Amino acid sequence: MFFKSAKINEFRLWGLVFTLVGMGIMILGTAGIVLWGQAGKIIAGIFMVFGMIALLISVAIYFWAGMMSTSATMLQCPECGRQTKMLGKTDRCMFCRTILTLDPSQATDLKVEDIKA
Repeated sequence: MFFKSAKINEFRLWGLVFTLVGMGIMILGTAGIVLWGQAGKIIAGIFMVFGMIALLISVAIYFWAGMMSTSATMLQCPECGRQTKMLGKTDRCMFCRTILTLDPSQATDLKVEDIKA
């Protein structure tokens, strides 16, 4: 099942993915030394460079997400009541994944009967 989460959490997820991939590439590179001995050092060096590039990309993504997080709109989720951050016109709650919007044209209208029930 595919589900969406808050935009800031999506950026943080991609930062984590690049961190884990970069570390995995580096570990696989060092396995080249064990498997191929002296010739494996070249493979290990190449894999270390690619792993470091992936880690630097993850640092950039985390920095970018942090900068967006500082300028995000803070609001209280109407569904769970917790404080959450919102990027853009529409976003999801970071906790309960309720769709949030500040744009009146995209908001759903509730009838009086729905509010009382």
